[in-house]
Amino acid sequence: MKRFLLLLGIAVAAIVPAAIFRYSGFRPNPVLDTAVFGVAVLAAGFMLSWGAEAAEKRISLGLILALVALVTVLPEYAVDMYYAYQAGKAPESNYVHYAAANMTGANRLLVGVAWPLMAILHWFRTRERSIRLATVNVVEIGFLLVASLYAFVIVLRNRISLVDTVVLIGIFGAYLWVTGRMPKVESGLEADDEPGPAAALATLSPARQWTWMGGLTIVAAAVILVSAEPFAESIVASGRVLRIDEFLLIQWLAPLASEAPAVVIAVLFVLSGRAEGGLTTMISDKINQWTLLVGMLPLAMSVGAGALTSMPLDARQHEEFFLTAAQSLFGVALLLRLRFSLVSAITLAALFSVQLVVAFIFREDAQRAIDALTMLAWVYLALATVIFVTGAPSAWRVVGALRTAATRQRLEAAAPAGSGATTAAPKK
Repeated sequence: MKRFLLLLGIAVAAIVPAAIFRYSGFRPNPVLDTAVFGVAVLAAGFMLSWGAEAAEKRISLGLILALVALVTVLPEYAVDMYYAYQAGKAPESNYVHYAAANMTGANRLLVGVAWPLMAILHWFRTRERSIRLATVNVVEIGFLLVASLYAFVIVLRNRISLVDTVVLIGIFGAYLWVTGRMPKVESGLEADDEPGPAAALATLSPARQWTWMGGLTIVAAAVILVSAEPFAESIVASGRVLRIDEFLLIQWLAPLASEAPAVVIAVLFVLSGRAEGGLTTMISDKINQWTLLVGMLPLAMSVGAGALTSMPLDARQHEEFFLTAAQSLFGVALLLRLRFSLVSAITLAALFSVQLVVAFIFREDAQRAIDALTMLAWVYLALATVIFVTGAPSAWRVVGALRTAATRQRLEAAAPAGSGATTAAPKK
């Protein structure tokens, strides 16, 4: 508990300068503002992750991993919703581009950096060349597949509409409902072995645990909401001061700060011997950003505009979204056999590196950048098609095994007491 309180004190200390800047109006320069508010968002994100992680012992494993992924990316939602809200107020401004850039950057960072990091750390720790997922993880993979396929509908229509909001939020709601009904699987670790500072909260009484979890969530959420506007604006101003393309800063720098807490939690899972949990957390993170985050953009724009509206995708954003959808589909294909190999991780990381190089080289030539992104998207789709064709039989066998296990569980649950039926643990 002393270690937890020490880390909490550090997080609070990191938030104080942002509070002073916010309420005093003191703004020395955009770069310092970005650092101060970015650190506050980062610290608040960690506080959120500690509270969410502490709930792991209380809720079904599948649901808590989904909730951890949702709560820890609140900083990303706050920043992107701010850009979308401003885009609604001023449709002809660059805020439309900023909102789309932040969303596509966050999604591609997850698949291109965070997923490979899980497999690489697991290999360094155990020398095992793949992370094996449980049969029940076909739920996450299935929902991510549905969301990824639907993304191409948005690409074809060249806008994100309120109809997409309903569909995508519906997909996310169904995902939470299904994971909430999944049986709780014990991790096999004692409380002292749990990853992260939240392990200390597991030693407290249930009432005190819920008090701490609620307090951390409320304080952190307040800090994020207060810091979102100055953080988002200071990034734009920093790009102009440093003469760096503000579009690229918003696409890559802002998501790095907001995604860090979720990634750190996943890394702790891997380092504590639960690579499957770490990877599943990152997959859940991708699901909620690819459904809830995307779906809420036109909603935020509508609030800003004071009328129902859609988020248009211009030529550059069309290709950015197309590339993001293609990368997502390729990521799903790599998970078909319920394992994520080191080779898959290196491939994803290498292709993501190509994106960064292309963005840097053609930063002054929009048309050539669009052409390069389009070619890369088709590479992702070609690779995904090959893997889907060759891996489909294995995927169907996994789905069949999951359906059989679910049917057996329902029969055992319905068996009358004393009938001699035994309840078997879910099979991985």
